[in-house]
Amino acid sequence: MQQTSILLGAAIVAAMFCWELSADAFAQATYDPLSIPDTSKSPASDPIDLTIEDAKRKREIPIRVYLPYEKVAAPVVIFSHGLGGSRQGSAYLGRHWSARGYAVVFLQHPGSDESVWRDVPLRQRIQTLKAAASVQNFKDRVDDVRATIDRLERMTADATGPLAGRLDTKQLGMSGHSFGAVTTQAVSGQRQPIGGSLTETRIKAAVVMSPSRPQNKLVSAERAFSEVQIPWLLMTGTKDDSPIGDTTPESRLEVFPALPPGDKFELVLKDGNHYAFTERSDGGAKVERNPQHWNAILALSTAFWDAYLRDDEAAKQWLAGNDARSVLSTGDRWQMK
Repeated sequence: MQQTSILLGAAIVAAMFCWELSADAFAQATYDPLSIPDTSKSPASDPIDLTIEDAKRKREIPIRVYLPYEKVAAPVVIFSHGLGGSRQGSAYLGRHWSARGYAVVFLQHPGSDESVWRDVPLRQRIQTLKAAASVQNFKDRVDDVRATIDRLERMTADATGPLAGRLDTKQLGMSGHSFGAVTTQAVSGQRQPIGGSLTETRIKAAVVMSPSRPQNKLVSAERAFSEVQIPWLLMTGTKDDSPIGDTTPESRLEVFPALPPGDKFELVLKDGNHYAFTERSDGGAKVERNPQHWNAILALSTAFWDAYLRDDEAAKQWLAGNDARSVLSTGDRWQMK
């Protein structure tokens, strides 16, 4: 009888262990960062355009906010546009990330936004844009991020405001493209050649699209990025160059090796140029946009946010396993450390 009880107990323990393994495997197998809820009964609301007033700097910062379907406090992702961009850009990211349960806030940076080129003759635009890629505009962008986070914290606590109770600013991600990537790097852990760190400690994870090594050639990538403490996801392409700053695809690839190990990722899109991460045309290049690239960008970035803003174990396993590679095109590269 005693032996029967022992055997029965062992069988129950084994069954529970197998169930736990099956549950974990099921969760991993069913995790899909490209899936979105059925919103036919409760469609997403239009994005909300607001203006943040930074009284200290006498500066107004336009923002566009995409809110998730569920009216709960959601993790927040801030996005910084590239040189000459606006809060209207990269809407495909705002739509998908918000559908996945994130409050997505697109900043517009006066002085390096679309206003610097719109009324300028075509032949003069490159020089105008180069002039806007200034140290002062870089500093303004960094301060824009801080001012926005401060204001978002107050707005979610304002019971009468449009964002009342909708933002979980304790779970905050930062992202950006091009000059927005430079901005993201600065506030997310990059060491500055002068003045030390501009790191904003409220940021928990960062997605950097078209990263840049330091413009100062005397500052190594290792010195700039070796102290990054939070998870980073870098995204670039084999043709990701730029006429502003003479940035090359090769120079963008210097960032990942310089990062310390631990929750660091890099996606390199084959034939992806500087506009692969945007909704703009590909700058007159003859290479057509690869439609699969957006799927890879959305899937990997969403899984990254899920992993590090929600602490979703299934998302972490997805990023580290073969599932992440399933969204890539032939020739794309994906690595982590």
